[in-house]
Amino acid sequence: MKKMFCMGLLATLLAGTFASASAGTLAVNIAYKGAVQRAVWQSTLDEFKKANPDVDVKVSFVEEEAYKVQLPGWLSTQAPDIINWHNGERMAFYASRGLLEDVSDDWKKNNWDATYASTKDASSYQGKQYALPTVYYSWGMFYRKDVFKNAGIAAEPKTWDEFLEVCKKLKAAGIAPLAVGGRDAWTLAGWFDYLDLRLNGNVFHQQLMAGDIAYTDPRVKKVYSAWKSLIDNKYFIDNALSYDLDGAQPFLFQGKAAMMLMGTFIAKGFPPKLAVNMGYFQFPIIDAKVPTAEEGPTESIHIPSKARNKVDAHRFLAFVGTPAISAKLAEGLGSLPANSKSAEPTEPISRIGFEILSNAKGGIAQFYDRDMTKEMADEGMKGMQKFVSDPSKIDDILNELEQSRKRIYKKS
Repeated sequence: MKKMFCMGLLATLLAGTFASASAGTLAVNIAYKGAVQRAVWQSTLDEFKKANPDVDVKVSFVEEEAYKVQLPGWLSTQAPDIINWHNGERMAFYASRGLLEDVSDDWKKNNWDATYASTKDASSYQGKQYALPTVYYSWGMFYRKDVFKNAGIAAEPKTWDEFLEVCKKLKAAGIAPLAVGGRDAWTLAGWFDYLDLRLNGNVFHQQLMAGDIAYTDPRVKKVYSAWKSLIDNKYFIDNALSYDLDGAQPFLFQGKAAMMLMGTFIAKGFPPKLAVNMGYFQFPIIDAKVPTAEEGPTESIHIPSKARNKVDAHRFLAFVGTPAISAKLAEGLGSLPANSKSAEPTEPISRIGFEILSNAKGGIAQFYDRDMTKEMADEGMKGMQKFVSDPSKIDDILNELEQSRKRIYKKS
């Protein structure tokens, strides 16, 4: 009996020691794309550890596309304490299922209503906050300045007609005007979004994202028809669906393609010798009567509802929510700080992106798969890949999407 009592006491002491160690371990899962993004997150975690030596930080870095696939499993089973993710519908998808911690008290305690006022709506679900915004970024047209010059193009195109003329000159010079990595379907969604925003405006766009407009509406077909004209003229690289983003970028790096529609986050991955030759301009205006809207997706960090160490997770949110850390992440991620008290960017491309978003009179969209429910976004992006594969099937694809809309949004 005495031996059993001692063993029981030892087990209790060991359990207490383990619980104490676990309480001081912060498990962090980070999605990243490229060495630069990984490095800035590692540096941020190192700073947190230095400021909080009692916390043992355990970080898992997962490449972005794999992260998207694995995240649902983590959240529903053995969740980490901190994840990074996307605001808007992508955040709401998990918040609505009870998989993210309500951090509304953190917003009040840290006065984030003031410093993150512009991103509060995108961080909220049913009036409560489930995210801390970290950075946001502009989308626009990256281009090779030297390739433009060699093709006799003197200026960045501001209107659609000027843009089409630039594409025509580049093609005549034997250069693919546009690179896109269509195997990553979201890269195609950027094209749909901008054509819709420029042709129909953000009010229409958000109604479409909410499932309130039929995909057989002539205004939606107008978007695909404008896109089809670019494909029919062979302005995109050949076999675009064979390449993901990483596979498509070398066309730009090697001067085989001149432009790419993408978010500013890719700028940090440009080879140093090439960076000086890269320019960036606003997606051209198609209809001057349509208020100009832009893409400005917001990135964020979250505490899963099944996190084991929520005490230190809240400490980490408060640390990242400071102006200095927001600015540090923005600079390292090629983005803009979500914290309104952070210093404005000085890096040239980020600065252009900042000006584009600051002057968006027609509003800011989060991005196709962040502005609508996940199930419809997945169907929509599959439809875009089908369309790029065979642009003549516009009507069939839009009819299929309309059937999906009715089923998903329970429309008659």
